[in-house]
Amino acid sequence: MYNSKEVKEGIFKKHGKSEKDTGSAEGQIALFTHRIQHLSEHLKKNRKDFNTERSLVRLVGKRRSLLDYLKSKDIERYRNIVKELGLRK
Repeated sequence: MYNSKEVKEGIFKKHGKSEKDTGSAEGQIALFTHRIQHLSEHLKKNRKDFNTERSLVRLVGKRRSLLDYLKSKDIERYRNIVKELGLRK
């Protein structure tokens, strides 16, 4: 499974403060990015799956909201997470 417990712990350990720190903005953004990449690959194979497409759009919106929040609170943390994940801004 693409989103197993071990994968989540690895994401939170790398981008959060610890593997149990699931509430940090960086950890959540990294998890959303992982899920967005997975859904994008799925949609390349299944282009008529509109429910997944809607879920992808919602996830992108959630990630954008968290990025905007992080940008307003701490610009350095924002720049670091964008650089680490290879996001466009």
